[in-house]
Amino acid sequence: MKLLLAIRIAAFLCGLNLIVLAQSNDWPEFRGTEGQGHSIAKNVPTEWSATKNIKWRTPIAGRGWSSPVLVANRVYLTTAVAASAIEPISLRALCVDAVTGKTLWDVEVFRHPPSALTKSLHEKNSYASPTPLVRNGRLYVHFGHLGTAALELNSKVLWRQTEVKYLPVHGNGGSPVLEGNSLIFSCDGAANPFVIALDATTGAEQWRTPRDTPARQKFSFSTPLAITVAGQRQIISPGSGFVGAYDPATGKELWRVLYDTGFSVIPRPVFAHGLLFVSSGYDRPVLFAIRPAGAKGDATATNIAWNIKRSAPHTPSVLVIGDEVYFVSDNGIATCADAKTGKVHWVERLGGTFSASPLFADGKIYFFNEDGLATIIKPGKTFQRIAQNDLDEATLASPAVTDGALFIRSQGHLWRVGK
Repeated sequence: MKLLLAIRIAAFLCGLNLIVLAQSNDWPEFRGTEGQGHSIAKNVPTEWSATKNIKWRTPIAGRGWSSPVLVANRVYLTTAVAASAIEPISLRALCVDAVTGKTLWDVEVFRHPPSALTKSLHEKNSYASPTPLVRNGRLYVHFGHLGTAALELNSKVLWRQTEVKYLPVHGNGGSPVLEGNSLIFSCDGAANPFVIALDATTGAEQWRTPRDTPARQKFSFSTPLAITVAGQRQIISPGSGFVGAYDPATGKELWRVLYDTGFSVIPRPVFAHGLLFVSSGYDRPVLFAIRPAGAKGDATATNIAWNIKRSAPHTPSVLVIGDEVYFVSDNGIATCADAKTGKVHWVERLGGTFSASPLFADGKIYFFNEDGLATIIKPGKTFQRIAQNDLDEATLASPAVTDGALFIRSQGHLWRVGK
C-alpha cells in the first residue's frame, strides 16, 4: 500500500514538473515571459534557410506585424484583412497548432469601415501591429485606437472595448501589459497622450493618466514594463519627451525622466542591475540607463546613470545578459556595452535594417533584420558571430521560441524553424 502511494505521489510530482516546465518554456507576450527577450529554451536552431530545417510554414492572410506568442503548444497572433482599400477591414485573432502548423481557429474581433482607419499609416506599420498577450486562460488582443478585446483560448470573445479614443499617427504599435487585473497600455497619439488601464475581466476603464509632455511631437508606440522597486510595483511607460513610472493601482505618476524632444518611442524598457534601459526615439535616439530607486517627481538631474548616443535604436528593444547590454540600431549597427557603466566593448555592422527586437536563448543572441536574415552571435566582450540564416521573406516582427524551435512571422507566413 505504501509502495503504491509512493508511486502515485511520484507520478503526480512528475506530471507537475512537466506542467511547470511547459509553462516556463512558453512565450506569452511581447519579448517573452518577463518581457525582457530572454528564454530558457534549449536546442534552439542555429542553421536554417527557406527550405532547410523548416518543420512547417503556414500562410497568414492579410497584413499584420504583431509578434507571435506561444502558450501550451498554441501560437497566437493577429492580422488585418481587407479585400480592397474601399472595403471594411477585418481585425482578426488566430490560433495555430505549434506542432503541426494547422490553423485551429481564425475569428473576426472587430470590423471597421475605411473612414475609421489611419490616414497616415506608416509603410512599415499595419493595423495589427500590437502583440497579443496570453494569461490565466485568456487571450488579450489590442489594435490601438481600433479596439481591445479579451477572448477565451477557444476563440470565444469575452469583451470588446472600443470607447478608448485618440488620434494615432502612423498607426498603432505598442502592446499592453497585464498587472494584476489591469490591462495597461499607452495611447500616445497626435495630441493629448495618456496611459490607461482596463479591467481585465470586463474591459471597463479603471484609470487614465494624461502624459503632460513637453515634446512637440506627441506620438509614440512603446510597450510598458512592470517592475518592482523597494517593494513597490511600478509601470514603466516611455512616451514622447519622457519616460514615466506609474502606480498600477491608481495610475498616479510616480516619477519621470526627460529626454528633450525625443518622440515616436518604440523600444520596450529593460530592467537589470537596478537600472532601466530606455531609448529616447526620434530624431536622434539616446540609450539611457536610469536608476528608478529613490526617483521622485522630475528625476532627470539625479537618476540617470549613463547614456550612449552612438547607434542607439529607434525601434528594436535592448538585451541585458550578465553584465553587458546589447542593442542594434535600425540601420544595422550592433553594440555591446557594460550595463553598469555604459563603457562600449564592441561595435559591429550586421547588415540590413532592423525592426525586430533581439532574442537571447540557449546561450546565444539572435538578431533578425527586415529582409529575414538572422545573425546569431555569442554573448561576450568580443564579437563572435556563430551563423547567419536567411528566410528570404521580409519580417518586422520579433520571434517566439521554445525548446528546439523558433516561430517567425514573415510578410505572408508563420514559420516553425527547427524540430
